[in-house]
Amino acid sequence: MRILAVGDICAAAGRRLVRTCLSKARDRLEADLVIVQGENANDNGRGISPDTAMDFFYAGADIITLGNHAFNDRRIYDFLDENDTVARPFNAPPRSPGTGYSVLDLGKSRVCVCSLAGRVEMDFRYSDPFKAADQVFKECRADIYIFDFHAEATSEKKALGFYLDGRASVVYGTHTHVPTRDICILPKGTGYITDIGMSGGSLSVLGVKPEKSIAMFLGEPYVRYDYSEKDPVMQCALFELDEKGICLSARALDIYPGPSGEIIIK
Repeated sequence: MRILAVGDICAAAGRRLVRTCLSKARDRLEADLVIVQGENANDNGRGISPDTAMDFFYAGADIITLGNHAFNDRRIYDFLDENDTVARPFNAPPRSPGTGYSVLDLGKSRVCVCSLAGRVEMDFRYSDPFKAADQVFKECRADIYIFDFHAEATSEKKALGFYLDGRASVVYGTHTHVPTRDICILPKGTGYITDIGMSGGSLSVLGVKPEKSIAMFLGEPYVRYDYSEKDPVMQCALFELDEKGICLSARALDIYPGPSGEIIIK
């Protein structure tokens, strides 16, 4: 089984990459399951609308995970309650709409994809992600478990990876928008990477136009973040599992449109 996980989709450039590249990438990579992180998909980088979520499904996504901006666009609330293929963080506050994991029957295996949010330098209202992960195993019956850990601190991500090693097939990090070089298979067979990266304009500061980010750091009192569309790239990770859910291989990928409508995968 091949799992393609796509890093945070950032604004218009990220949405365009999904529409133009995702289906072709899925076919080229022979992916059995495609998961996209959609919490930055709106033009302002905060939240996702129902229409955009449906666009992602039409483009080839099976499951959309969300993070700390899951609830910024109130239009998604009813959609979350009605569609279990969009997973907001499982450890979100109790009154949050939606659910924290999705389960897909792929024939030979039932796959649970869970979103978790970190607590270090993040929203204080989220509960302990370690205990939340334990709860997922108790209440969700599946053969394979995959976790998108949307967190700021690399230490928290690494710790959760080792905590779930041997129980989850894949643990990957999102949120910081900068891909890390530590993609690997942990000692007990779990595929892991601290952060996949993002999908959007790569000539940017975490997706934002550099001059806007610089202005904020220089102390301008109000800066509206505009998102870059220059040098778009879809940053992903591809994990291959055996029939028992043990990770056999893991690699990071950059996917982007070529000059003649083809896609380039590196």
